[in-house]
Amino acid sequence: MITFAELELDPQLLLALKEMGFERPTSIQADVIPHAMDGRDILASAPTGTGKTAAFLLPALQHLLDFPRNKMGSARVLILTPTRELANQVADHACELAKHTVLKIMTITGGISYQKHAEALSKTQDIVVATPGRLMEYIEAERFNCRAIESLILDEADRMLDMGFSSIVDRVSEECHGRKQSFLCSATLEGKGILDFKQKILTNQVEITVSPPRRERKKITQWYLRCDDLKHKNTLLTTILADQVQRAIIFVKTRERLAVLRDVLEARKTKCGWLQGEMAQVKRINAIRRFSNGEINILLATDVAARGIDILDISHVINYDLPHTAEVYLHRIGRTARAGKKGSAISLVEAHDQSMMDRISRYMDEAIKERYVEGLKPSHKKPNFKKKKKKVRNKVTTEKVKMRNKKAK
Repeated sequence: MITFAELELDPQLLLALKEMGFERPTSIQADVIPHAMDGRDILASAPTGTGKTAAFLLPALQHLLDFPRNKMGSARVLILTPTRELANQVADHACELAKHTVLKIMTITGGISYQKHAEALSKTQDIVVATPGRLMEYIEAERFNCRAIESLILDEADRMLDMGFSSIVDRVSEECHGRKQSFLCSATLEGKGILDFKQKILTNQVEITVSPPRRERKKITQWYLRCDDLKHKNTLLTTILADQVQRAIIFVKTRERLAVLRDVLEARKTKCGWLQGEMAQVKRINAIRRFSNGEINILLATDVAARGIDILDISHVINYDLPHTAEVYLHRIGRTARAGKKGSAISLVEAHDQSMMDRISRYMDEAIKERYVEGLKPSHKKPNFKKKKKKVRNKVTTEKVKMRNKKAK
């Protein structure tokens, strides 16, 4: 175990870390920061909640302090994130770490007036955190100068690929051709898209992969409850919220499902906020603020919030609807048990969801146990999905088929 002081960080950064309650770096920070401060390109993969944001922010801030600008000008560090929420959180984290410095940090995202951003960009900025689509508008309008960029950081690159930003990221990378360093952070380092990013954006990179310690995974208690139908599911949910939950995010699969559930909870006098796609930025920020400060303790969300929401003291993640993939499930439950605390993840599973629940267990490589709420046990029998065996044709059968086809011709 080493301390942040041993990483040769600036005293201003060390003071900010101390005030934030951090003395020792996480595994990803201890592995990334020395290489990044040596100027190497970085390809990093780490699970949510392991401190990867500070792993790329601290070296970037240290570089700006080591090599201060001689005159006013454009941003020297550009951080791209897939969503507005994540951009705002990365910028907030950067501001906390840089609070004892004179460095200036701003965000460029949708939902904010074009002119407001344009005015801010006309002034000196050191770090810009942006979403790809909105940033490209300013690049094409020649309002954002990429020539001054020294460090380009792609946070959650795999999510940017999923959201169709590949061509925009390529264009931004080309515009920042004079940069000295690149970071690529992704939940997974597999897949053609990530390999393409790696080849186009990185040079002589250091590859770092950090798996969550087993003790960290044990901090999230996972279980599921079987539901007969929607009415049964709603009754289970309201019972759980009344008996167990301090602060929870409830995930649903669509905006339509979110609207229906919101009406159900409000009819039962349960106050809640919500996050969903195509939502005005002011409303998004307001929902996160109310949830963070305890004004409401229930937040409904579609998967737009599955990554990047970093709010402490979330006691529960509830999967009202199971996600389409096991990987999204992992990102969802990562919203709880952050900063060393414990948390719970509960899934409400209808009969048609059972096969997905089984896939999630296999993906997590651990059994997720079924539990019951007294007086609300399901009446249906648990489905049992068996793997289909592949039919193997023997050589004789294959030859007969070939001869029959030949005769037919």
